[in-house]
Amino acid sequence: MTESLGPMGDLHLIAAALRSDRADVESLTRVLTSVLGDALPPGMVEVERKRSLADRMNGREGTPVALTVTTPDEQLVLRASAGEVRQIVRGVTIKRSTVGVEEWLVALAGVLAKLASRNAAARNALENLLAP
Repeated sequence: MTESLGPMGDLHLIAAALRSDRADVESLTRVLTSVLGDALPPGMVEVERKRSLADRMNGREGTPVALTVTTPDEQLVLRASAGEVRQIVRGVTIKRSTVGVEEWLVALAGVLAKLASRNAAARNALENLLAP
């Protein structure tokens, strides 16, 4: 992993690694919640699931339908067909942008890069996520 994650070229490399073989929300959700959910502060990664009657009766978690990554400044929401990036100031959403999955992954890479530069646990989570 490079020393600086700031330049846009690095963000695109991170996004490419996140996207490889993980093009749908369900697999992205599994990867992000397992790797990032444990390493990042509680409540930062949330998964919305659809639970059928069979899921509830068998004690299964259900199928992931949305993933939300929240920081003090941004909230990134990924659904099956598109994503949304929300800019937050003092807990209030001041801007919403609907983006494609590709752009959402670039935004996520930016959030992870910022966190990794300030937090050792986030840096380790990012390295684990990008490991071959």
